[in-house]
Amino acid sequence: MNKIPLYAVLLLIIISCTDDKTSYLSIPSDKIALGKSIFFDTNLSNPKGQSCASCHSPEKAFSDPRNNSITSGANGTSFGSRNVPSLSYNIFSPKRYYNSINETFIGGLFLDGRSESLQEQFIHPILNPLEMNNSNENEVATKIRNANYYSTLTNIYGVPNSNEKLLSYVSDALSKFQKSSEVNSFTSKFDYVSKGLMQYTEDEKKGLTIFKEKGKCAQCHIIDSEENTGKILFTDFSYDNIGVPRNATNPFYSQPSTVNPSGTNFVDLGIGAIVNSPLHNGKFRVPTLRNIAITGPYFHNGSFKTLKEVIHFYNVRDLKTGEFTEPEINQNVNKEELGDLKLTPNEEFQLEKFLETLTDHYRK
Repeated sequence: MNKIPLYAVLLLIIISCTDDKTSYLSIPSDKIALGKSIFFDTNLSNPKGQSCASCHSPEKAFSDPRNNSITSGANGTSFGSRNVPSLSYNIFSPKRYYNSINETFIGGLFLDGRSESLQEQFIHPILNPLEMNNSNENEVATKIRNANYYSTLTNIYGVPNSNEKLLSYVSDALSKFQKSSEVNSFTSKFDYVSKGLMQYTEDEKKGLTIFKEKGKCAQCHIIDSEENTGKILFTDFSYDNIGVPRNATNPFYSQPSTVNPSGTNFVDLGIGAIVNSPLHNGKFRVPTLRNIAITGPYFHNGSFKTLKEVIHFYNVRDLKTGEFTEPEINQNVNKEELGDLKLTPNEEFQLEKFLETLTDHYRK
């Protein structure tokens, strides 16, 4: 009899669990501390030296701390196909479902929505040969049992009777850390202005108006409070193809055929590959704009280095100015909410100034 893979076992353990988005501030502190220890453990990769935090640094809103890095891997020579997304505010993404009214999928984790929950998300990078590069669950479990926090783990969860149970404890602790206020702090200037504790500059104030009106940003990066928490998340967790060009410098193209059999012909289909539907090819989850000013490079393939470039691309993509090449996937491109916004250079600047107010840990 074939053994059920760890991925399937963990999924069965947690698939019936729903992340309680209202309780992220009341998580037991011991589980948060344990999850943080695991998150920063550099012994969990193969070879040793890379932790979750290596690609998801707190200083960069839990995105890649290497500003010029498009994608990241386990040993400095292996590279995935995608830009590293921020982990902040992932807790608020619902389980993926299809919205038939808007004809889009909503929710899920990762840029393509392939993961059901924070707990199940853990197994993808830990076994991915281009990320943490562990060969199987036994290897991971052995590393956990030899970790200096293992006794803490057993004190909290009990002694596991299998590798699968042990890794379910690990994934739960990691999810608790990702749900904590350290990862989701809501401490931006925007938050303080919303509470009446600060005021915008004139450019920031005008940028907010552009964001909501002429720039059409708020149509996907919604500025209304989330129903269950009252928080403003700057995303509706939908999926969109915004016509991002191919990034010719993506190091994934030169990876071995064992991980990239298509070579330079590789095309990232986004959620279309996950749901097996060409109608959704090229669509990626709309990210939160919180911390957007410090989480470059941008888009799924890291094709833009600066926020200024991103805003300009949204503004003039369809004007055939010669500044941008054709979309990586030229189907399902959003032509309604971006591409010819008619923003002036000063309005682009003011929009950028507003977006900078979304960076956490603001200090006057």
